[in-house]
Amino acid sequence: MQDGLTLEAESDLRILGCELIQAAGILLRLPQVAMATAQVLFQRFFFSKSFVKHSFEIVAMACINLASKIEEAPRRVRDVINVFHHLRQLRGKRSPTPLILDQNYINTKNQVIKAERRILKELGFCVHVKHPHKIIFMYLQVLDCERNQTLVQTAWNYMNDSLRTSAFVRFKPETIACACIYLAARALQIVLPNHPHWFVVFGATEEEIQDICITTLKLYTRKKPNYEHVEKEVEKRKVALQEAKLKAKGLNPDGTPALSTLGGFSPGSKPCSPREVKAEDKTPGVQNPKPIKKELEERQMNANKSPYNGSVFTLMCLAITLLNFVLKHKTFNSKGHKVLE
Repeated sequence: MQDGLTLEAESDLRILGCELIQAAGILLRLPQVAMATAQVLFQRFFFSKSFVKHSFEIVAMACINLASKIEEAPRRVRDVINVFHHLRQLRGKRSPTPLILDQNYINTKNQVIKAERRILKELGFCVHVKHPHKIIFMYLQVLDCERNQTLVQTAWNYMNDSLRTSAFVRFKPETIACACIYLAARALQIVLPNHPHWFVVFGATEEEIQDICITTLKLYTRKKPNYEHVEKEVEKRKVALQEAKLKAKGLNPDGTPALSTLGGFSPGSKPCSPREVKAEDKTPGVQNPKPIKKELEERQMNANKSPYNGSVFTLMCLAITLLNFVLKHKTFNSKGHKVLE
């Protein structure tokens, strides 16, 4: 938001990025745990970095590539790029064509590798993610509801949907598991112990449960984000940020120096109009002789004060006299050689 993006646009980018990771993970046949890890890494990274300065699609590729290694289901970078290329074509309603291994592919591959290193550096190599999948099943066992497969599946569905929100960055996985069970029980009209509330036993509070539930339910009521519209918004903010940087450096958008930063300097600038030039300015050859005379006197005084002035002058006079003597008395002998008289 510091770079000018609205909260609504940032939420749309988070949802789009997580949906891309989920769709790519299905095509790559990754386990759900790996896709969940990639989405959590994506959310964590963009809690400290800007969507304007970092391409969310490149970061999504890097997250899914990194998560596949973490969850011991590695995939090649080429496969990840190929899948995202296929999704981009489907999004644009174009007929799928194979990815060409040209310079653009090499550049994209290098960007993904650099983004993966940047994620590791930004997160301090703390990439372990504790997922609530097993926690949901454990809590339902305590509540004696683990045999209700509909309840278990509904809670898991809510948990997978909440990955698109910031809940996994703001709350503990135990609290998220309680919120998913709470939502599933309310949706299926299953009564759970409430004297005291059952989630208090697992260390969750009613305020946290309500916050997670409201954040998750908002996903089903909000309009589906438009990829092209959000991309244009990011590009517009990127251009504005670049112009602000150039302006701070005193440059125009095209990189040339701005005249406003030169203090009004111009090679042909004059204090007034040519028609208003004063009479004394029209005669540049006539100058006041007093300052010039004064300057010459100061130079003569400085020369006289020099300790080496007399000796140097004497040597120069002797050299000139000797040179004149040689030039006057030199002549040629019978063999054509120069000799002195």
